[in-house]
Amino acid sequence: MTMNDHAPENEIEYVTVLIGKQLFGLPIERVHDVFMPGNLTPVPLSSPEIAGVLNLRGRIVTAIDMRRRLGLPEREEKDEPMAVGIDCDGESYGLIIDSVGEVLRLGEQTREPVPVNLDERLARVASCVHRLEQELLVVLDIGRLLDLRPSAKAA
Repeated sequence: MTMNDHAPENEIEYVTVLIGKQLFGLPIERVHDVFMPGNLTPVPLSSPEIAGVLNLRGRIVTAIDMRRRLGLPEREEKDEPMAVGIDCDGESYGLIIDSVGEVLRLGEQTREPVPVNLDERLARVASCVHRLEQELLVVLDIGRLLDLRPSAKAA
């Protein structure tokens, strides 16, 4: 058996989400809610990606505007956003997205490292990509996605 032989159990399930016109995947074990983000309370002096906080079934959830996080244009006012709830390091977050798609089960055969020509805004929060028949699924790295510290630019 060579290193490239992978059994079908190496498949991972992803919740797909649309942000702008790009398809993203979140590992299904990281997603615990899909909801409509209402009644956001602004957080003074927070970074622009922080849309606010909300109460979701008794939990305080930090809402992150994924369009701002990825440097994409603002959402049209008529478009109602959705959110996916995730936990990271004991904190709850709601990633505000455009829409939730289906759950995809993907194996190693379509998985590739982040391409060098992928837009830097996406590459910095991606763990890998999957080439699908019609489009590219960018798998989000939750740790990097939620690292909201200002990035240090080389002088």
